[in-house]
Amino acid sequence: MAVVSELLRSESDGSLSFGNYDLSTKTKRKDFEHQGDVYYVKTFSEITRLEKNGSFLYESVPGTAVEHFQETDDGVRFSVEGKEDAQITIGLSEGTEYSVKVGSEDMGTMKTNLGGKLVLSVEFSGKPVQVVIKRV
Repeated sequence: MAVVSELLRSESDGSLSFGNYDLSTKTKRKDFEHQGDVYYVKTFSEITRLEKNGSFLYESVPGTAVEHFQETDDGVRFSVEGKEDAQITIGLSEGTEYSVKVGSEDMGTMKTNLGGKLVLSVEFSGKPVQVVIKRV
């Protein structure tokens, strides 16, 4: 997996790929249409942020590259990589419990806050990490 040079793209399986942690300055892509929704991405070495229809969806500090980001009725799944370990925040349903799996580690159950945000840490060892978050 590598950075997404076009910043945001639709994949043939209906998912999205986004983010470029190699950029030294903030770069944005606005008004990207995908399956009837409008997306916005801001990405560079310090942060990657994705919004859908003006609402928060994903943020990582420092920046990351995400491939095959798929939302379902009961959660999200994606593959992520970065130069450094990252803190990732995902926008989900507020006050809801989710089972979280990062790579081969089952992180157990986590509950979103009143804003619907779930925060997790991802450690990178030179290869992409699969993240699966599913409503309990």
